[in-house]
Amino acid sequence: MKLPRRNFLHLAACAAALSAVSRVARAQAYPARPVRLIVGFGAGGTPDIIARLIGQWLSERLGQQFIIENRPGGGTNIATEAVVRAPPDGYTLLNVTTTNAINAALSETLKYDLIRDIAPVASTIDVPIVLVVNPSVPAKTVPEFIAYAKANPGKLNMASTGTGNLSHLSGELFKMMTSVSMLHVPYRGSPPAHTDLFSGQVQVMFDTWPAVIEHVRSGKLRALAVGTQTRSEALPDVPTIGEFVPGFEAVGVGGIGAPKSTPPEIINKLNGEINAGLADPRLKAKLADLGYAVVAGSPAEYGKLIVAEVEKWGKVIRAANIKPE
Repeated sequence: MKLPRRNFLHLAACAAALSAVSRVARAQAYPARPVRLIVGFGAGGTPDIIARLIGQWLSERLGQQFIIENRPGGGTNIATEAVVRAPPDGYTLLNVTTTNAINAALSETLKYDLIRDIAPVASTIDVPIVLVVNPSVPAKTVPEFIAYAKANPGKLNMASTGTGNLSHLSGELFKMMTSVSMLHVPYRGSPPAHTDLFSGQVQVMFDTWPAVIEHVRSGKLRALAVGTQTRSEALPDVPTIGEFVPGFEAVGVGGIGAPKSTPPEIINKLNGEINAGLADPRLKAKLADLGYAVVAGSPAEYGKLIVAEVEKWGKVIRAANIKPE
């Protein structure tokens, strides 16, 4: 039976209205059960701390438990693959870090595409990268350090928390932009790298502020500059590397992602609640005390940031010919 045009348009309008009502109802009902927030690192590190603070906030705001599930291994790939394979219903989320962006550029054998398979939900924090040296290094400023490195080629050993991670790539970016020569010495994490940095076996390192904060305060390490575009609130007296090396920027970027095809109304609901948490004075103060800067924004803005991070670190990886371990 052929419907009159007026009836057809009326039915089409009703269908669209019902679909919109259904989406709104689904967003209002979410979450109806506990949500998993998967972290690709072990307990106690920066990603885990951020995930637990955000998870606690969301649990209190949304009335369902946000369970932090640590799945270390594979350089965050195990955790990311678990989220990529999960149903796109908002009940499995990923704690996204700069490591994810680096892996996207570093590895050619990933079973997923970060930009295609993970839907951006919300950015959360920036983690300042700090250029620290053993106190035996005579340089007290970035220009002095560059001059010292050029006057002593091959004498500076640069520690990192592992080949191909942010600590390593920050140093490689610095080397590229300043034409200094330093021997890269990779370690498995910050603690063993710091041990050799204290003893002087290695002399310089690019590490996150939360990882070195106590060592700088105790005088075991000297902070020369931070990798953020502007001076960090946690280190107001420490200049940025960019003040002396124009264009240099190296920060750890954190955020939340979800499986692709997760309903936009759920993503928007999570984004709004996370941004509310980042604006809350209590949570903001906790993050500031730990040395983190809050970074709120829309899902689209966070998506652009992820793409930019993949492109940026991909250039460094290719220029330095870095291969995955």
